[in-house]
Amino acid sequence: MPEHHKPEQDKGQKPLEKRSRRERTFAALKYPNYRLWFQGQVVSLFGTWMQTTAQGYLIYELTHSPAYLGYVGFAAGVPTWILTLYGGVIADRVPRRALMVITQTAMMVFAFILAALTFLHVVEPWHVLVLSFFLGVANSFDAPARQAFVGEMVDREDLTNAIALNATMFHTATAIGPAVAGITYALFGPGWCFTINGISFIAVIVALRRMKLKPHVYPSMSGSAFSEFKEGILYVVKHKVVRVVIGIVAMNSMFTLSLNTLVPAWSVSVLGGGATTNGFLYSARGVGSLIGALIIATLGRISYRGKLVTFGTILTPILLMAFALFHWLPASLAILGGIGVGTIMVMNLANALVQTSTPEHLRGRVMGAYTWIFFGFMPVGSLWTGEIATRVGLSEAVLINGGLALLCAVSVWVFFPHLRRQ
Repeated sequence: MPEHHKPEQDKGQKPLEKRSRRERTFAALKYPNYRLWFQGQVVSLFGTWMQTTAQGYLIYELTHSPAYLGYVGFAAGVPTWILTLYGGVIADRVPRRALMVITQTAMMVFAFILAALTFLHVVEPWHVLVLSFFLGVANSFDAPARQAFVGEMVDREDLTNAIALNATMFHTATAIGPAVAGITYALFGPGWCFTINGISFIAVIVALRRMKLKPHVYPSMSGSAFSEFKEGILYVVKHKVVRVVIGIVAMNSMFTLSLNTLVPAWSVSVLGGGATTNGFLYSARGVGSLIGALIIATLGRISYRGKLVTFGTILTPILLMAFALFHWLPASLAILGGIGVGTIMVMNLANALVQTSTPEHLRGRVMGAYTWIFFGFMPVGSLWTGEIATRVGLSEAVLINGGLALLCAVSVWVFFPHLRRQ
């Protein structure tokens, strides 16, 4: 075992079946480098969700347009289509930690620019569009490296647990950040939400710098960047489990996750609320996702991940359609919590299935393809959902997306039964 992967309690380590539930749930935290990563990311993601929540509501205040909410998501996604596959190649060529320090620093600068524009009362919708585009550029290089970097911090047998804990910290921030953002926005304005996000990036940058990583041996690559990411794409196409799982991720990004686009408009036009309601809606989904992530982490090295992914693809669109029909805040919060549980079943375990099915020398490129699909379909879904909501109504748009997602889920169940055996 490489030195930097050795857990602190390596000697006399208990067999998996004899570990307590707490030890199984937080298995990846026995790795010092992963602990640093976890701590830094919790802080940074809290800030990210504060900005995401405040930015969406600010755009809706400036434009009163559900379609414009979709344009912002679309602007952030354009770089994903162009650069993420190349970002996966870079993640296999250069030290991933150094790459992430650069990308996280860039994201911090963009947050401070948006804060300054807001404090100066000169912020315009096009400012948000441009900054969203540049944030997408940074994320196109950051995301593949971040996904593949987990394998440098923990051993392969604890990779699923580490991915589950990644989701846990993400959705802890999702549960708390939007609610705090809603209150902060209502009391002090959006500028402070953007400022807090900028400051939060310092935590993850410091954590990355403090890690003691064994030098990672990157494979010698003599071919062009195109031939290298083509190799990763061919692996995805030929590996039937990876191919189906990434297809499920595309469906979720297109039809399910696009609900986030409409939350600011929903909180005002459907529920008659304001910035605080907007924050609570985002947080409700985050609470559900956090519960789902903790359940998966507790299950440990589960052998029925494919069944849970398939179940999640069916559960989530059913709840999405229920959300479209109930226009009462307590019901909306409860259903969003259920959507969070279903979504995390799909996205977290899909990530684990792809990573554990991919050899190390291809992981950056395959996760680049995964990220390209995940983030690439989100802006298309945002644009689609925003336009449909403008033309036929908010509830109808959510209902249509739920029906299309359910159709895709049933198709997976019927035509890809091998997934349930994973």
